[in-house]
Amino acid sequence: MTINVYTEQTPNPATMKFMVNKLLINGSEDFATKESAEHSPFAKELFKFNFVSGVFFASNFVTITKTDDADWADIEAILKEFVKGAVESELKIKEAAAEEAPAFEGTETEIKIQQILHDYVRPAVEQDGGAITYKSFDEGVVTVELRGSCSGCPSSTITLKSGIQNLLQRMVPEVTDVVSEAL
Repeated sequence: MTINVYTEQTPNPATMKFMVNKLLINGSEDFATKESAEHSPFAKELFKFNFVSGVFFASNFVTITKTDDADWADIEAILKEFVKGAVESELKIKEAAAEEAPAFEGTETEIKIQQILHDYVRPAVEQDGGAITYKSFDEGVVTVELRGSCSGCPSSTITLKSGIQNLLQRMVPEVTDVVSEAL
């Protein structure tokens, strides 16, 4: 199989989404620092580039965060070629490959919130090169964690309040607010 890589800009100018025509991972993996990539051969190799400051994998893409001093015009082709080679040589994203389907826990309301986030919100957030993780539901407030290109993205607050909060309030009347936990 010939691996094709193409890039997509994300709402976050510091990140670029590198799409491949192959499933890379079920779920997602976020490596916000070089140290966190210790058990990911793929991410560890990407962090060897001095202009890479974050790596995020989900389904068929890797979102790469660049350092402020780097310019996409200078590094995009280099990263594209690296991603192509890494996928072709089947460089592992995680050394221990134990992927499983999401298991939702909690009260009936919490399970409903997690299911909505998984079914409706996650695919949309992944389109922009990011991920959303449910953290908690307490006294009407849903707390989530935004990762990948969503982490530090200027438009993530709008997405959170206008998109996610409105959707959850319509589908789960107990929800009064949605907040993002800082990483």
